[in-house]
Amino acid sequence: MFELKPHLFTSKAQTYAALETQLRALLHGERDFIANCANTAALLWHALPDLNWAGFYRLVDGQLVLGPFQGKPACVRIQLGKGVCGTAATMRTTMLVPDVHRFPGHIACDPASQSEIVVPLVPAGQLLGVLDLDSPKLNRFDADDQAGLEKIAAVLLASVRR
Repeated sequence: MFELKPHLFTSKAQTYAALETQLRALLHGERDFIANCANTAALLWHALPDLNWAGFYRLVDGQLVLGPFQGKPACVRIQLGKGVCGTAATMRTTMLVPDVHRFPGHIACDPASQSEIVVPLVPAGQLLGVLDLDSPKLNRFDADDQAGLEKIAAVLLASVRR
């Protein structure tokens, strides 16, 4: 059984470094993408403050389909190029949105969401989906979150490569 080890660090970089270590241990030996996404979402949900959603959308038949997550029920399907998730997937770049209400075409699955960060999952040039985190606080995410979550995504992708 995996035990979540809470840490009280003074910097986000330290927090994400500890999460990266914990995630490597949590995913060790497992290759299933869905299972590893589920555990990654749970780890982030319990370790990061001020989230109201943490999870994944998978690319299925040319659209993003809801995957493992923690939080309130969410939109099931998102078209590529639509909303923050669809835009990040299409552009294949992390989208950091300090105020979702100022993002053209934002999809409000939870009206309490104020800020969002989406990291595309693109191993070897092939889009698998996105990691999506929402917060009820404006400006919740910054460059440190982006760097940390991109490393978390890399750990996840390394765990499922064959």
